[in-house]
Amino acid sequence: MAPRALWGWSPPASVADTPRKRRVDGFLSSGWTAVYFIGIVALLNLAPHLATRWDLGLVALASLAGGAWCAHNFWRCRQAHCLITAAGWLALTLLAGVETAVGHSLIRGYEQTVLLAVLAAAVVFEVVWWRARGTHALPRPR
Repeated sequence: MAPRALWGWSPPASVADTPRKRRVDGFLSSGWTAVYFIGIVALLNLAPHLATRWDLGLVALASLAGGAWCAHNFWRCRQAHCLITAAGWLALTLLAGVETAVGHSLIRGYEQTVLLAVLAAAVVFEVVWWRARGTHALPRPR
């Protein structure tokens, strides 16, 4: 069985039967996890201090990093909140990318609020799922 992250809160990953799965598992369970998320937080803290186009570009980059992490985590262990965060943050990546290209916010500067709202919705979803199903993992498709 794969190691469980977050003191047993995360479901175990599926069997790592391909080189790609082994690489993803190795990275997700490495000591780089904290550095990765500290980097995302640093990008989000730096962004508002820059010109609008750079601000939006850094939000796009941070959203892409968080969304990619959660997409890979959902692929490997099906953690319920990662379904919401991956979809929401990758959608925010597209929006912020378009905003970067046009040079201004299309949602009046609320990109970071949207990022946090997606996180909050994901946590609520996982808590509801866990209370209803007794697991933090969504079932694998048959």
